[in-house]
Amino acid sequence: MSQQGYRPGYRQFCPVAMAAEVLCTRWTMVLLRELVAGSTRFNDLRRGVPRMSPSLLSQRLRELEAAGIVTRHPVPDQPEVLEYRLTEAGRELRPVIEAFGFWGQKWVESQPSLENLDPSLLMWDMRRGLTPAPLPQRRVVVQFRYPELAASKRDWWLVVEADGTVDLCQSHPGFEVDLYVTTDLRTMTAIWMGLTTVSGASDDIELDGDPAIARSIQDWLGLSPFATERKRVP
Repeated sequence: MSQQGYRPGYRQFCPVAMAAEVLCTRWTMVLLRELVAGSTRFNDLRRGVPRMSPSLLSQRLRELEAAGIVTRHPVPDQPEVLEYRLTEAGRELRPVIEAFGFWGQKWVESQPSLENLDPSLLMWDMRRGLTPAPLPQRRVVVQFRYPELAASKRDWWLVVEADGTVDLCQSHPGFEVDLYVTTDLRTMTAIWMGLTTVSGASDDIELDGDPAIARSIQDWLGLSPFATERKRVP
């Protein structure tokens, strides 16, 4: 794997040090998390790392390309749109990224995590983790409202099509809403991280709409892929 374009960092022959020069620059690991999770287009990657500036995202993608971890490809019939795909070297990072996540879930104390709240990232992850099977075989629209947030971040819609496609909207999608979920961002983040359940947070979450969809929310909502790891914080 080429390191062309990378300035010397640790100046050690150790493979750990050489890998860290490529992977441990700021935002690189979370960007790789998105690529490993399947995001390929620039705008989708931005939604997965919403606090990363577009210019820094472009820079990191160029660095990963120079390192032989991603390649750029024009989308058929849309040559102006690029997709970033993992190479063999990039795909082999999957267990590394997963190990990072499971370690963090297991050993990093929960309360600081719940102070780093981000509705954009939470809803993007929830869109990706949603399980359509328990839902009716038709279009289902669920609106999430976080009353404590500013108007621009308060309302989110997940639109689940009959074929299982899930879209995330920040403006009303124009379809009838089947279920309204009203809670605070901290509670929903804790549910998604597996730190509590919908029933365990029942005093802090309000469900209004289709009773069957409301009853099965824990089944279709899904969890963070790292939620199965039990906390072992000293």
